[in-house]
Amino acid sequence: MTGGFTGASPGRVADVARFYDLLDRLEERMGGKRTLARSSGRMDWPHRGVYFFFENGEMRSGSGRGPRVVRVGTHGLKIGTKSSLWTRLRTHRGATASGRGNHRGSIFRLLVGEALARREGYPLPPTWGAGGSPSDAAWEFSTSAAAVLADEDDLECHVSDYIGQMPLLWLEVEDEPGPESLRGVIERNALALLGRARPFGPDAPSLAWPGRFSSRKAVRTSGLWNSKHVSDPYDPRFLDAMEHLVEH
Repeated sequence: MTGGFTGASPGRVADVARFYDLLDRLEERMGGKRTLARSSGRMDWPHRGVYFFFENGEMRSGSGRGPRVVRVGTHGLKIGTKSSLWTRLRTHRGATASGRGNHRGSIFRLLVGEALARREGYPLPPTWGAGGSPSDAAWEFSTSAAAVLADEDDLECHVSDYIGQMPLLWLEVEDEPGPESLRGVIERNALALLGRARPFGPDAPSLAWPGRFSSRKAVRTSGLWNSKHVSDPYDPRFLDAMEHLVEH
């Protein structure tokens, strides 16, 4: 799907309103949102899907009433990938018992952690976001992997608690991984529709939103905990695909 838009055109505002109407219908069919803090793999999760996170205090301001989406994502789009929706959400959540997590395995955690630290004056470990593993970061900073993990532990736990309280919905999309995946189409177009990187989107983040403290312009300007696709053009036909999935 392709297509374009400029600013918050009337057509775009209507498409955003339709998007949220579909999520309202999805929530009704699901019986309500969940939070990761109260979720486990024993619950009834589809194998594959697209997820939508909301955030306490973040409300729509120009497209209607109600909470606004702050992150859209999916999982395993590469051919041959075996990951499931729950395994991806579990990575975002972190461990329930210890509160620890792995921000190197979740860009969501990485973005939230950095922004929370900057907003709250929380010590941001110098290794945060460095390397693909604690061992890589340890080599870069001439220390040990154990020291890296110990230094990052408090912030990882803080991120786990923060993300764990964020309500979410998910849309079952049982397609195979690959470049033509419908999950990828919905994710990319939803981000492009909601993002404010093309200025004056309809639903601006609140002044208190931690993402305003992100070092990444894509996060600050889109109002989303996403750094990709937020300034892309979108094709409104993805909403037809969403509607079919919500109804069936």
